[in-house]
Amino acid sequence: MNLNDLYKSIDYKNYLEGFITENRKLKFNKVLENRTKHFCIAVEDVYQLHNTSAVMRSCEVFGIQNLHMIEQKFSKTIDKEIALGAEKWVDIYRHTSTQNCLESLKKQGYQIVATSPHADAHTLDNFDISKPSAIFFGTEKNGLSQEIMDQADTFIKIPMYGFTESLNISVSAALVINSITNKLRTSALDWKLSEEDLLAKKIDWMRKSIKDIDFVTQRYILENNK
Repeated sequence: MNLNDLYKSIDYKNYLEGFITENRKLKFNKVLENRTKHFCIAVEDVYQLHNTSAVMRSCEVFGIQNLHMIEQKFSKTIDKEIALGAEKWVDIYRHTSTQNCLESLKKQGYQIVATSPHADAHTLDNFDISKPSAIFFGTEKNGLSQEIMDQADTFIKIPMYGFTESLNISVSAALVINSITNKLRTSALDWKLSEEDLLAKKIDWMRKSIKDIDFVTQRYILENNK
């Protein structure tokens, strides 16, 4: 049995549900009801590991399913003390170059949105949420690369009224993600995961929750190949 097909199988999903509690199943369904791929987040060469992990946690908390990490300069592992398990529930895509990330997201139909306090940018209040968007956040010191700024379709900024011109990336990401997802949920847009995505994530999350999942899967395959 092809594993790609298995991980999209309703029968396999139903089988795995026998190994988790009813409360766990209900929790998965409730969380997935609020998940979206209408927006995704991308971080470019963020040096401080705890900031990347905190952005991941914000994605998980506010329902963003996909996080893209450009690791052109700095390779990372997840700081699990900061992420607090978010790495299990958010899909992480790693890119070795900025251009590869941009091209991949454009092919998926996302507009490229650069966060910048200096650009002629939309504020959170007037940002148009109707288009599927990839929101980019840059390094702590220098912000986003010129490569992203040049290829961005639009810009977004957080209004600031003090002497300081910028916020920590993890704080900026949390503010932006909270704002745009709140607007999304009160809109008439079709922002929720597709039935195919819902099935795939239920299987994925159950697999991450079941002890000895490889043994359980092998038994399912054997029982269904008789």
